[in-house]
Amino acid sequence: MSSTAQQDMNKRELLEKKIQESLIGGGEDRIKSQHSKGKLTARERIHFLLDDNSFNEIGAFVLHRSNDFGMEKQRFLGDGVVTGFGTINGRLVYVFSQDFTVFGGSLSETHAEKICKIMDLALENGAPVIGLNDSGGARIQEGVVSLGGYADIFYRNTIASGVIPQISAIMGPCAGGAVYSPAITDFIAMVENTSYMFVTGPNVVKTVTNEEVTSEQLGGASVHSTKSGVAHFAFANEIECLNGIKSMLSYMPQNCEEKAMALPYTTQDETRDVLKNIIPENANQPYDMREVIEGIVDDNSFYEVHKNFAENIVVGFARLAGRSIGIVANNPASLAGVLDVDSSTKGARFVRFCDAFNIPLLVLEDVPGFLPGTDQEWNAIITNGAKLLYAFSEATVPRITVITRKAYGGAYDVMNSKHIGADMNFAWPNAEIAVMGAKGAAEIVFKKDITTASNPEQAWKEKEAEYAEIFANPYRAAERGFIDEVIFPENTRTKLITAFKMLENKVKNLPRKKHGNIPL
Repeated sequence: MSSTAQQDMNKRELLEKKIQESLIGGGEDRIKSQHSKGKLTARERIHFLLDDNSFNEIGAFVLHRSNDFGMEKQRFLGDGVVTGFGTINGRLVYVFSQDFTVFGGSLSETHAEKICKIMDLALENGAPVIGLNDSGGARIQEGVVSLGGYADIFYRNTIASGVIPQISAIMGPCAGGAVYSPAITDFIAMVENTSYMFVTGPNVVKTVTNEEVTSEQLGGASVHSTKSGVAHFAFANEIECLNGIKSMLSYMPQNCEEKAMALPYTTQDETRDVLKNIIPENANQPYDMREVIEGIVDDNSFYEVHKNFAENIVVGFARLAGRSIGIVANNPASLAGVLDVDSSTKGARFVRFCDAFNIPLLVLEDVPGFLPGTDQEWNAIITNGAKLLYAFSEATVPRITVITRKAYGGAYDVMNSKHIGADMNFAWPNAEIAVMGAKGAAEIVFKKDITTASNPEQAWKEKEAEYAEIFANPYRAAERGFIDEVIFPENTRTKLITAFKMLENKVKNLPRKKHGNIPL
């Protein structure tokens, strides 16, 4: 064998050795340690997320540059994060997966550079970026350099916002500066019992406030998916989490210049008799709006977002005749479907995402108003309610509203009314569109008649019935053109398919400006 051939063989063996070292991520013991905690390794997560054999790694041989605190003796290929690109259901995505077995997944200068590299590629090529987060925060040994790395990532998250979908999966600890990149992204998924997010951990909390709290109680998946609303999804395990991300992506386009892919669909009899009697005869009796949604959209296509947070409003993706739509719906089964601080913020965030990525919006309305009380007022229901109003008013995608029962007060305006730019507004025959409920309205409008009557209680009931006859129906609004059509419930799906088809080429340009100033 010639010396040249021998040199080539030696180089090949060296390369294969380095690749193997990179693939095992620092040793089998670390892999076993990860598995013992009920967690996958960084590479296993990518394997289950992407299509088979589609992953192309970038930066596998990168090493950190720190020589302080003995770090020069601890160098691992990849420096604690696996980055690259691949496909999900044949569509290009960019991904980074932090490796907790290497320096606790802590972020260094080079670790951050690798993440920034794929974020830049994602933005330039118009494809989603998915972050699989498992990090203890900034690498303390690198000081301000690691902090600068976080800022570089935050900046790219912000610039990419509304341009490409950004999805964060919290697969382990996510502490300190590590939480702010996911917070800027579009959706956050967490894994129950093995992931948590907080700015300051339990030890710091105890030192500062003397409060005893566990990591799970402070920032676990249950807390953030139900109380804080930080997490949009909480999954039982990592495989379910990764599959959930794949399902969610199927409703989205690659970027803001495209539309979500439509699935093949053959039009048939779209009448849905299940909707005929879905609304209770008693106007004060609750029902679950999810049942209405399921009766309207394609079978098994509803993908709910933020399911366990602010349950008085339901948001999520669905398909209608194969086309992706976003749904925002009051839910009378929780707090009678009122709007409050949390539901307004939840709805506004989802509306803005759909508008950014050309996903048409369907609003299902049954709202008695805004939730009264000192708690709501002191927590800025005015500002937060205005977020939802602003989001709908600003949205330029096709927007359709169906009033199923109540549409009272200012909440009628906020829930995608004709007055704030909705394209089509339908109402079911039993819809009530008024300033307030008939009982309260009668007490105000006919106060003198009631108080001077020989039987005030009976007079009140009579005046309530009189007011209800005039306003507790959709026809006054239809007379003014605020409702385009009063439709039977069973025909709702048919009407919506036709209306969204009519609106599919809608173009609406907002006045030229740098950006609006949403009431944050």
